[in-house]
Order: sequence, then structure tokens, then C-alpha cells
Amino acid sequence: MLPEQDASHLNVESHELRIHSIESFGTHDGPGIRLVIFAQGCQFRCLYCQNPDTIDVKGGKFIELKEIIRRAKNMKSYFRGIGGVTISGGEPLLQRSRILELFKLLHEEGINTCLDTNGRVLDQHTKELLEETDTVMLDVKHFDNEWHKKLTGASNLTTLKLAEYREETGKTLWLRYVLVPGWSDQPEHIEALGQHFKDYKSIEKIELIPYHKLGVNKWEVMGWKYELEGVEPPTEAETQQAADILRKYFKEVKVK
Repeated sequence: MLPEQDASHLNVESHELRIHSIESFGTHDGPGIRLVIFAQGCQFRCLYCQNPDTIDVKGGKFIELKEIIRRAKNMKSYFRGIGGVTISGGEPLLQRSRILELFKLLHEEGINTCLDTNGRVLDQHTKELLEETDTVMLDVKHFDNEWHKKLTGASNLTTLKLAEYREETGKTLWLRYVLVPGWSDQPEHIEALGQHFKDYKSIEKIELIPYHKLGVNKWEVMGWKYELEGVEPPTEAETQQAADILRKYFKEVKVK
């Protein structure tokens, strides 16, 4: 695992991001229509990762910040004041100093910013980035710390601290939760998640994402063992059960 420190040194130059790919006209990664930049590199090792090719911190390619700005400006008519640019991953916080620079430039152009993160790093650089982030989408892989370690290889304590800090700032927060049968679908832990966050004023919604197997072939191509072999996506009834629990605590629950 990488240490929890600023990993902007992963860039060749200070005005570049190491990325995996770019998606134009994304509609599932923040409010409105989005230009989605998938950052390269991640500290988590999620057993169900649908993009394991984003994990390697030395993989991917480089893109200049000014090129992202150019693309975003070309899409402003589609953003309509709601959409904007989302940095996803991989894990964006490994390059938080560069993303801070990018988000400041985007705000100068009147473009909305969104960060999709697992919350692995919380330091002063992260806090400065969060101030320039209009919407944080925080991936809570599991509320129970031991189960979280089984799923990701890492603790969830910093993730929860980042959520707490975001609540203190009063800025918009979305939660995301992947429902994996036998791994993250235990009713008692979903209840515990709801209880923990029920009084947060910053949370606009929680997105419940049923587990799928669309990324399995990537694991095979990379020669990696897929640890969730035999695990099937949740049934409609299982998904509905989890959603019903969450609706007791959150004003909006969206099943993806």
C-alpha cells in the first residue's frame, strides 16, 4: 500500500494528471451532464473492482490540466449550470494537489466540480481540495471496519473521518454503497450505517449500487485471481430490502 501522503510526485510535471481514461457526457457521476476524468492509481484493493487496471500508480497516461479545461469549456453549453467536471478513479486523492489546481481553474470558468473518492486520505491538502469541491461522492465500501478490511484491504476509519469533516463544512455530500451478497448486504450493518449518518445535514442522497460482474474479464486479462468468483448480483428483492432500510435514514435513496 502507498503511504497516506501527497502523491502528486506521481506526475511528470506539476500541471499534469496521471489518468486512466476520460468519459464525455457522463450521467452517473454527479449532478447533470459531466466530463468524467478517471484518475490512475488506488490504495484500495476492492475485491469487486470493475476497473482493476486503474489500481497501478505507475500505469495510465498523462494529461495537461489546460487540456481538461479546454474540453470542459467546450461542454459548458451541455452543463447548463448543473453539470460539470467529475474526477473519479482509481483514487483521486493520491493527486489532490494537482486536482486542487484544476478545480480552482474550473471555478474561474464557472464550471461545477465533483470528486468521487473512497476517502482514504485526509490531510491539509485534502481539506483544501474539499473547499474547491462542489459535490463530494464518498464511497463507503462497508460500515463495519473489519468487513471493510476484508473487502478492500484497508480500514474505513479515514473514510468516516472525511465524511465528518465534510459535514462540519456544510458542503454537499453524496454517499455511495455497493451491495455485495454475503459481503456488504448484512441488514445490521446497513442499519448501523444509517444510524451513523442519519443526522448529517450535508448528505443529499445515498446511491445504492448493486454488485455486478462486468469487470471480471479485466481481472482475467490481467492474470489476477477474482476472489468473488461464484458471487452473484443481488436479486431485486435483496436490493429492495437494503433500499428500504436506508430510506429510514436518508431523504433520497437512489438505486443505480
